[in-house]
Amino acid sequence: MRHVAQTSDAPLMLEIEKAEGVYLFDVSGKKYLDLISGISVSNIGHRHPAVLAAIRHQLDRYMHLMVYGEYVQSPQVQLASALSHNLPPSLNSVYFLNSGAEVTEAAMKLAKRISGKSEIIACYHSYHGSTQGALSLNSDEYFKNAFRPLLPDIRFIRFNNEEDLTLITEKTACIFIEPVQGEAGYLPAKKNYLKKLRARTNETGTLLIFDEIQTGFGRSGSLFAFEQYEVIPDMLMLAKGMGGGMPIGALIADRNQMQAFTNDPYLGHITTFGGHPVSCAAALAVLNELTASQLIKEVSAKEAMFRELLSHPFIRSISGRGLMLALEFDSFETNKKIIDRCIEKGLITDWFLFATNKLRISPPLTIIGEQIVWACSVINESISEICQ
Repeated sequence: MRHVAQTSDAPLMLEIEKAEGVYLFDVSGKKYLDLISGISVSNIGHRHPAVLAAIRHQLDRYMHLMVYGEYVQSPQVQLASALSHNLPPSLNSVYFLNSGAEVTEAAMKLAKRISGKSEIIACYHSYHGSTQGALSLNSDEYFKNAFRPLLPDIRFIRFNNEEDLTLITEKTACIFIEPVQGEAGYLPAKKNYLKKLRARTNETGTLLIFDEIQTGFGRSGSLFAFEQYEVIPDMLMLAKGMGGGMPIGALIADRNQMQAFTNDPYLGHITTFGGHPVSCAAALAVLNELTASQLIKEVSAKEAMFRELLSHPFIRSISGRGLMLALEFDSFETNKKIIDRCIEKGLITDWFLFATNKLRISPPLTIIGEQIVWACSVINESISEICQ
């Protein structure tokens, strides 16, 4: 607390000594089941053997060489190629960065550069990062007001509200949207809504940007959530679960669009550590594991288990898709007490920035049936102890 900067005055203060699979172990040896995956990061579990092997293999060759884009680095080439082969033909060019917020920043710049427009639209209660540009896309004044002035020409629309689509006009450079809103409490977009959104952006010449930083890499029940909607974005944003615990993000678009960063000005977007070879090697191992295994195909059955076993009368609703679920309670106070009780019992969970009365469930996709049964029993037991 003396030398490490804090983001709140009440951190959890768990001192974790080791992580393995779906479990964390503190310095006393206590075991915790990680039901949030470091906020949707460890999609194939902590310290997956394939990820560790890829990291070790790359460490023996090289780490940082030069700022992004100057040298040919095979981990970047292999990962970009593999991503492109798992995406529609129009999403064929990958710009690697270090985090989701950096991807947001790059996407905003590219959209302005391509369109020649400045107006950007996002949804109320969306979350795209905490840097100043990304923060401008946050509708919540509590998080924004202390850091003004932020970017101008930002407008907001209501998620899943078709009437608001008329606010997208020929003046709009782009719209950012999450197929499943993360910090609003895991709210899936309606299929017809996204189709009408795509039609409206086509009409107005507006770029459609899907933020799949939380939903990507299998968490929603498909490799990317947009695959379930039959809607293809102009740009795709990835991070979190991409690196198997290593820091990495990616902005993906058509090569003709991405070329805008190469001229007027050249070096239109630069990064020192983006596409770090060790992170790219780890991310390729994650992608290969997800596409070669049954993990993604098992997500819907695991979701069904959670929904069936979490049937406590004090749970007001369960929202979400795949292994990103949210339990609604009557208040933040109730929810926080339940979360704290779960942690005491060895189950790590959390709440949401814009849905503080909801409890987060986003475990590693590697979680198995008996672990789901145990987690649900702890949640139900904790609810009963707090609410009854």
